[in-house]
Amino acid sequence: MGHGGDVIDELTTDHREVEELFGKIERLPSGDGRRKTYVDQVTMELVRHSVAEEEYLYPAVRKSVTGGGDIADKELEDHAAAERIMKDLEGRGADDPEFDRLVGELMREIRAHVADEEGNLFPQLRAAAGPGDMEELGEKVRRAKKTAPTRPHPTAPDKPPANKLLAPGAGLVDRVRDALSGRDKEG
Repeated sequence: MGHGGDVIDELTTDHREVEELFGKIERLPSGDGRRKTYVDQVTMELVRHSVAEEEYLYPAVRKSVTGGGDIADKELEDHAAAERIMKDLEGRGADDPEFDRLVGELMREIRAHVADEEGNLFPQLRAAAGPGDMEELGEKVRRAKKTAPTRPHPTAPDKPPANKLLAPGAGLVDRVRDALSGRDKEG
């Protein structure tokens, strides 16, 4: 799928890519090792996506959208819940008795979050921010995803400025771990 465009185009493309991976997971039988491979890919994508939203999208929502502080806080709560599930999944294989339950929980959480963003947050942001701001946010989000962590860090800060300072370092460590473990080559 192509990335680019304004912030909503970029994040919507991410949403579609994650949903495609969810579909691959759902088509495989319980216990199939490929399910773990796809869950790892979903985790990498979701963590990068979440970090970029936390660094740039939610501060813009707080600034531009009426009631944006409450909206951003709710989205951060969604991220925290998903990150805890991903952390629980991290050390589990597809044959673990809790794996399928956790994957189902993650899918429900992410699908609800996506529906909320696309149905509520994105239209409000598009109405409140100018096209130039939206394009600039899209570029910032793309840059942030390149250096963002690829593994869940539920205790890491999720608000500026601490998240912007710590995410690139955690991202570097995660990418080294991914390369050494072969996680970055799965799929």
